[in-house]
Amino acid sequence: MRVAGCALSLALVAVSVTSAQWITIETKGVPRLPDGRPNLSAPTPRTLDGRPDFSGIWMLAPDSPCPDLIRDGQDCQEKDLPSRQAVNIGYGLAEGLPYQPWAGELVRKRRADFSKDDPHSHCLPSNPPRIWTLPHRQKVFQTADVLVVLNEFNAAYRQIFTDGRALPVDPQPSWNGYSTGKWMGDTLVVDTIGLRDDVWLDISGSPIGEGARLTERIRRPDYGHLEIEVTVDDPKNYTKPWTVTIHDVIQLNMEMIDEVCLENEKSAQHLVGK
Repeated sequence: MRVAGCALSLALVAVSVTSAQWITIETKGVPRLPDGRPNLSAPTPRTLDGRPDFSGIWMLAPDSPCPDLIRDGQDCQEKDLPSRQAVNIGYGLAEGLPYQPWAGELVRKRRADFSKDDPHSHCLPSNPPRIWTLPHRQKVFQTADVLVVLNEFNAAYRQIFTDGRALPVDPQPSWNGYSTGKWMGDTLVVDTIGLRDDVWLDISGSPIGEGARLTERIRRPDYGHLEIEVTVDDPKNYTKPWTVTIHDVIQLNMEMIDEVCLENEKSAQHLVGK
């Protein structure tokens, strides 16, 4: 592991947001406990047609005070830190990610040059499913025909179409791919194809190929939590499909802010080593 690489990656994915524009704005309609605190376990809000309403500002639920892969005694002083799944999206899988031999070797090489080639550390867009694991807030707007996800990082967006359209037959590869969703009970099942060959799934550099199919099963089990079960089917890079679950938590009493990568960046000039 290279200390410089660790510091640069953390600097770019863990920008601490201690305040926001409209920092005194109060989120409307928040269910409360008897003592006045938000009741995050309250029933799931629903749209007029009875569907779970995913609208709101979301960010990953923190799962560690400082992930081991980036721990150097100094990096983890910030508030918004990468989760273990941001470092390794397969964290928690008993046998780890089922890399094809060549893909496993690629990940080892990427880890050795930690963050050097990471698209995210070069200010390129966050792609699904990685977008759900990074410490950047996302604002979801839900209509009958489309779910729009605004990403605080570089003012990016993603569209998940629920209007019945088919996925494209020969998609031009892109950072977000092409996503369609359909409801199965209270779960929105999202199919995504057409991701680029050079996107990463995590800080470790786990790959995904243009021929991959990504399936997300999105649920809002209560007021304050979003669950995204992700299945990656990518025979080029993995010996079998694999599934992980990502947990996001609602962000209250705040709004989105400008988070433009490298604007006023002052970390790189202080980095040492390879």
